[in-house]
Amino acid sequence: MADLEAGRMTDGCAGWQGHIIVCGLDGVGLRIVEQLYHAGVRVVVVEDDADPRLVKVARGWGVPVVAGSPRLLETLGEAGLAGAVAVICVQMEDLHTLETALLVRERRPDVRVVVQLDNPAVGRALAALSIAVLDVAGLSAPSVVEACLRTGTHDLDLDGQRFVAAHVVADRTGTLRSCYGDLAPLAVRPADGTGMEVCPGRDHPVWPGDRITLLGTPDELAAAGVRDGDEDPVERGPNRLRQAAHFAESVLHALDRRIVVALGALLGLLTLAIVVLRLGYRNADGSHMSVVDATYFGVETIATVGFGDFYFRDQQTWLRCFAIGLMVLGVLLGTSFFALLTNTLVTLRLAEALGNRRLDRLAGHVVVVGLGSVGVRVVERLRAAGTEVVVIESNENNPYAAQVRDSGVPVLFADATTPRTLDRVQLGSARAVAVLTSDDLVNLETGLAVRDQLGDRWGEVPVVLRLFDRTLAATVERTFGLGLARSTAALAAPWFVGAALGLDVIATFYVGSQLMLVGRLTVAPGGGLDGLAMQDLSARTRVVAISRQAAGGTLEHPPRRDTRFAAGDRAYLIGPYEELLQVLRRDTLSAADLPTPPAPVERPLTRNRPGQG
Repeated sequence: MADLEAGRMTDGCAGWQGHIIVCGLDGVGLRIVEQLYHAGVRVVVVEDDADPRLVKVARGWGVPVVAGSPRLLETLGEAGLAGAVAVICVQMEDLHTLETALLVRERRPDVRVVVQLDNPAVGRALAALSIAVLDVAGLSAPSVVEACLRTGTHDLDLDGQRFVAAHVVADRTGTLRSCYGDLAPLAVRPADGTGMEVCPGRDHPVWPGDRITLLGTPDELAAAGVRDGDEDPVERGPNRLRQAAHFAESVLHALDRRIVVALGALLGLLTLAIVVLRLGYRNADGSHMSVVDATYFGVETIATVGFGDFYFRDQQTWLRCFAIGLMVLGVLLGTSFFALLTNTLVTLRLAEALGNRRLDRLAGHVVVVGLGSVGVRVVERLRAAGTEVVVIESNENNPYAAQVRDSGVPVLFADATTPRTLDRVQLGSARAVAVLTSDDLVNLETGLAVRDQLGDRWGEVPVVLRLFDRTLAATVERTFGLGLARSTAALAAPWFVGAALGLDVIATFYVGSQLMLVGRLTVAPGGGLDGLAMQDLSARTRVVAISRQAAGGTLEHPPRRDTRFAAGDRAYLIGPYEELLQVLRRDTLSAADLPTPPAPVERPLTRNRPGQG
């Protein structure tokens, strides 16, 4: 029955034209199919071993799923390779992805090929064949790091000009224009949590406590009294003096009771020897030893070295017997002390190499749970920002563990859901926690364990959860109060979609729980945007700058709302990714092909405040 259904769903795909083939449905594949579907693009999925639940979701959108290996030309032909405009390869195995991409490129040199690969060397080789290579981990890591460090900013490079999306909290009542001038408002999140207004107009009212995301150049932000994130430089890289102090501190902590006992006994024996020699030893002239001579001779005897300047040969019998015992006990205590000290230093060095001793002195660090491809990218970026990091990983055979340890980051192999493990990584003094395993259930369980362990500090320490399903992420935020859920697939998918459609995605980032996309397009002659006024675009999409072809590429910022697009202009847009993809794709259609837009929905510009009725 399933085979018959599959046959009906894929029947006729071989004759399709202008569609996109997605090879692989697991991971980011489903999110790519979802975004292509919502953007109105015809898409076909090729998968030989997909999760039946994912296949059901894709078919629920009316997307055909071809059951077969995308590494076979016959399967790709069934999916309509001859008429496809792009092929996206996001299979779980890099080798399979590579094989599929090379097969497609050989068969269709003119088609766009976009692949997901973690290996940079192979990626560079494919790029030489005009194949777009993207890395999900590298694309999603910046958003996770920003959430952990709470930098409150996102740097954007628009035509060589630096722009910054900054998060601020309103401190007075007024409109966005009166409070922040010409800065472009991207979102307003009310302090009472009633919802978020995306890309509001500059006359939108704000009240104290509202969280606002604004876009502008660093100079514009400074003029409006908004920090751009560069005013507090972070100390980068390890300091040798600090390392030496940390090592000395580790030595003191590593000294166990046996060393203290051995050293105390050795010092007690030396003190006894000094007293006995000072009172009992007679020089040749019958005088007593001085304290310095007694100390010198006592150390000399305990260490069983002699230089002939003092000896017991002519001393009384009891003193010579004392000397025998002094030498025997001195040897035993001395060798025991140095053996224990050597063992401590060697153990300490081994522990330092494994990263475990550093756990005791961590403070103001970030705890990363899960050392997969995303986790290792997040660790690298946190280290580059000068932040101390500790990793919890459940798999002792993790291939990234040695690489991370070599960079000086402690890696603890343990269960991150247990209080003992969280105590070992000094969770109580951590500045953030990033839970980044590939299992949503494990991430949710770990997030709840972290919440319980943090106690009163919950709400002060950002806890970032990697969750695949955006609906689950929203539910988790509402139900459990785990308010920093990040979908790496949702962050990376627009890049794949943009590359497949021939569009230029510049960045993706979260504003609250809303995923925002930054895109650039060149207006095509006769396209859907040629001659269109900016005010006719979606109200939830903002044009932040235009590079005018007629003006020699001069960047116009901020553009006026009555500005019209012209062929050859490069426009930079920001908005929710679903709507921005529609705008970006709109330019590929002529004005006659554009659907009639729905009637605008009136949105109230004010909302009630406590005490306002």
